[in-house]
Amino acid sequence: MEEDGDGEDEILPAMADDDYSAQQSFNTQSKDNLKVLMDNLSPEQYDRFEAYRRHALPKQAVRKVIQQSLGQQVSQPVAQIVAGFSKVFVGEIVEKARAVQKRRGEIGPLTPDHLREAYRMYQAETGRVGAARPIRAKRLFTK
Repeated sequence: MEEDGDGEDEILPAMADDDYSAQQSFNTQSKDNLKVLMDNLSPEQYDRFEAYRRHALPKQAVRKVIQQSLGQQVSQPVAQIVAGFSKVFVGEIVEKARAVQKRRGEIGPLTPDHLREAYRMYQAETGRVGAARPIRAKRLFTK
């Protein structure tokens, strides 16, 4: 039995080295891509991007909202994933609100009206946002 274990130990480090090399290559390429992106941003876009990178939704608050919505406990990784998607969603809404503001020829901070119109546009483009309609068909899990 010990010989089988030793044989497996010889294979695993080689696989780990390949994975590590691939990960490092990916990280290097990602950094290069980010540098190219940053070099091509206008000063206003750069400031907004930096603000976007600096801020995050509070994980505990997101976790609390999820738990209240679902009525059950969720793990920290689930809350982090939802917080990430939420941040992207907020970014998309703000981007659309800026477009609404520009289209109207207005300047200054965004108003609730800009955000409402952006949300309406988002719904029109992507379909239903939020909770889906409750299932009225046969229930899957019954007692």
